[in-house]
Amino acid sequence: MSQQEQLHSDHTVLITAAPTLVLSAFFDPRSLSYWWNATHSVTTPRPLGIYAVEWTSTPFQDEILGALGGAFYGTVMEFRQGHHFFVANAYWLPPESGPIGPMMLEVTCQVDGAATKLRVRQSGTDDGPRWKQYYSVIDSGWKESLDALKHYLEQGGEPCLPPQGIAPSKTNI
Repeated sequence: MSQQEQLHSDHTVLITAAPTLVLSAFFDPRSLSYWWNATHSVTTPRPLGIYAVEWTSTPFQDEILGALGGAFYGTVMEFRQGHHFFVANAYWLPPESGPIGPMMLEVTCQVDGAATKLRVRQSGTDDGPRWKQYYSVIDSGWKESLDALKHYLEQGGEPCLPPQGIAPSKTNI
C-alpha cells in the first residue's frame, strides 16, 4: 500500500485557546477524561515517553471489531510544547479481540489569528477488513472528541500539567 493509500483519519479544528493549552489537553488526565472520555491515562510529553489512554468497554458490539473501548498506546517520538507531538508504534487494544497496529498519531498546533488550528492525523499501513472498520469508527469518534475538546477549552477548562521535569503527585492509573 503506497503512502497516499494509507488508511487514515485527518481532522482540523479551530480552537480559541493558546496552542500550549490545546496541546497540553492531550497529556493531562483530567482533560483527557473530559474531552476523550478516558477512564485512565499515562502520557509523558517528551521523546520516548509513553502515550497510553484507556476507555470503558462499550455495552454494544461492532459487527467486525466487537466491543469498543479498550486502550490505545504508543511511544511519543517527538514533542514540542505548543507546536506538535508524534506518537509512533501505536496500537489499539480492543476489549475482546486482537490488537490493531502499528499506526501513528500526529498532532499539530498552529496560531491562526486569535485561535489555534489543531490538526489530528492518525494513520496505519494495513488495509484488511478490521482496519477499514476501525478507521471508519475512529473517523467519527475523532470528530466528536475534537468538538468536545473545543468546547472544553473555550469554556475555561484548562489542563493542569505540572511544570516539565516535575513528576505529578498522583497517577491516573
